[in-house]
Amino acid sequence: MEPNRDPRLLTRRSLLAATAAGSVAVLLSRPAQAYEVVLNPTAPELGDTISVIVIPGSPSASTPPKVTVNDSLEYPTFPIGGNRFRALVPTSPLNPPGRMVIRVIGTEETRNLAVGLKNRNFPTQRITLSPSQSDLGTQHEFDRVAAFKNIVSPERYWNGPMVRPNQGRTSTQYGVRRYYNGVFAQDYYHRGLDYASPTGSPVVAPAAGRIALVGRVSDGFELHGNTVGIDHGQGVLSIMIHLSRIDVAEGAMVQPGQVVGAVGNTGAATGPHLHWGLYVHGVCVDPTPWRDRGFE
Repeated sequence: MEPNRDPRLLTRRSLLAATAAGSVAVLLSRPAQAYEVVLNPTAPELGDTISVIVIPGSPSASTPPKVTVNDSLEYPTFPIGGNRFRALVPTSPLNPPGRMVIRVIGTEETRNLAVGLKNRNFPTQRITLSPSQSDLGTQHEFDRVAAFKNIVSPERYWNGPMVRPNQGRTSTQYGVRRYYNGVFAQDYYHRGLDYASPTGSPVVAPAAGRIALVGRVSDGFELHGNTVGIDHGQGVLSIMIHLSRIDVAEGAMVQPGQVVGAVGNTGAATGPHLHWGLYVHGVCVDPTPWRDRGFE
């Protein structure tokens, strides 16, 4: 799903370079202290994560810039080495496609970058639920999952492309929209990828991180089933649900490819499969670019 490069989206002055990964570096005609901003991808689609790298003009710059979207949402920036700072901007099927403005506010200047967020056609499903199915889930479960999704650790544990957490076939794609009992669910989209696989097949960590959530059916996880959540750092989180077995404990550090549990059919599942959701600052993004291309 890697978008093609489209330098037309950044037309506010001079285009310096486009990399093979689809990123574009832009430097305005400013004083000597002007800084460089690199966006990747430059032609994002709904569900993409946008990497905003800021390179200050002064090698001694130590104050992180601020990054906002449409003057309303602010995303934290973190140093990533080489006198660079980065923010990750999530998008989802619930975002309106079209023009979005990424504002970078630094000590040297303020930059407004207009980016075109491309629409994307997501398939739809029609689901019929009984009253008992509609009421699945406990407040304890919801509170723990919500707290997990809000984690933003300063450390970055992941490095490069993520790995496939299970070898089963992809049975449900990211972003599928649904009708429940004939009514379109405005705020719903399939928040992750489903892998159909036999019960007991291994589930591995898609990237390095810290186990920040372990939830079990016996603890009230009626909807998610047995659950493992991994903090990959800097607001990037993985959640694996419907597991039959959990092989890790909260607080443990894991490496990419390390077994964390096994595929199951617990919680609100209609058959054995793994659901992998990838969250960036609380928004579920498409894991595919993170797996196929990744971010440094």
